[in-house]
Amino acid sequence: MPTTESEKFDRIESSEDTSYLLSYTRHLERQTRRLETEKQIVEGERLRLQRELNNVRSELDRLRAPPLFAGSIMEVLSDDKAVVKSTTGPQLIVSISNKIQKDELKPNTRVALNQRSFSIVNVLPDSSDPIVQAMEIEDKPTIEYDDIGGLDLQLQEVREIVELPLLKPELFEAVGINPPSGVLLYGPPGTGKTLIAKAVANKTNATFIRIIGSELVQKFIGEGARLVREVFEFARKKAPSILFIDELDAIGSRRLELATSGDREVQRTLMQILSEMDGFEPRGDVRVIAATNRPDILDPALLRPGRFDRLIEIPTTDEAGRATIFKIHTRKMNLVENIPFDYLIRNTYDFCGAEIEALCVEAGMFAIRNDRGQVTEEDFISAFERISKERVKNGGIDKTVYA
Repeated sequence: MPTTESEKFDRIESSEDTSYLLSYTRHLERQTRRLETEKQIVEGERLRLQRELNNVRSELDRLRAPPLFAGSIMEVLSDDKAVVKSTTGPQLIVSISNKIQKDELKPNTRVALNQRSFSIVNVLPDSSDPIVQAMEIEDKPTIEYDDIGGLDLQLQEVREIVELPLLKPELFEAVGINPPSGVLLYGPPGTGKTLIAKAVANKTNATFIRIIGSELVQKFIGEGARLVREVFEFARKKAPSILFIDELDAIGSRRLELATSGDREVQRTLMQILSEMDGFEPRGDVRVIAATNRPDILDPALLRPGRFDRLIEIPTTDEAGRATIFKIHTRKMNLVENIPFDYLIRNTYDFCGAEIEALCVEAGMFAIRNDRGQVTEEDFISAFERISKERVKNGGIDKTVYA
């Protein structure tokens, strides 16, 4: 058998074995295709590594670049000059980069300044406090209007103020009036003020922003007013929007002549709220809902029309309302048949909605303690007695404020 290449060709020439020549040619073609495939793979890997190298180099160049100062535009002097105020303090006349469109530069616009020349090299987005952004309710509550009992008239008034201007603005234009822009819900604790706000957030397609009054009380001077200004600016950007201020009495209490430094800071924040609700700058398509348990201590300037156009009392309900609340909170409970609620409805005349809900939950707990899957009338009676004792111990709800 031939072993060397020359011997193979000698055998081919001597024997004229064309079949061997064809098989050897196919073998060489397969090797060629395999090598071309490997070459393509290696070339693709080389391109990938080259792109990765370019990315690393660009990231390294970016990290080596000198830091930029943040500032704000005070005045635009010409196409290539502007007065800026640096975060370090001084006001400077600086140059404007040709890459920046001049219509983007307006007073109070945040810009990035070169570290050495202080020239404007970039336009920064408006600053926004993350606390303000976290106030937006993205996941809507599950509470609906049908889950609120005994407050049909109050719900109708709230829907007229909040929902109707958003759903049918043409009616207000046809009549020629501006829709009410603020509503204050006041009443004893547990009567459903926050519950109404949750139902509004569930039903409306507008952006819902929730604030607790105490969140606006800040440590440093001017921080509370700045936070209020940014909240209303955020609401205007997200319009149509609904701004719900819970526990308004924490920030809207009556201003006093004799006040500590902390009280004066709260008053500054209150004055910013007054300005935002009815000042020179239009509020836009922003509706304000506020809730409080102490309307007697609110500042009169906060309660006048133009800021809160509608003051709605959320009282404890009558017998019909309590019957509805019992039906709402027991509709998912496993009850024995024909439980007479007449006794409970008559004797809970001064219970708020939250206390009736607690009574139903406590009745279910009595059934669980007795290892039963159904709630009986005795469970409700025992729960009523326990809740009544707790109310006496805690002094109940002080209604003198709402008389």
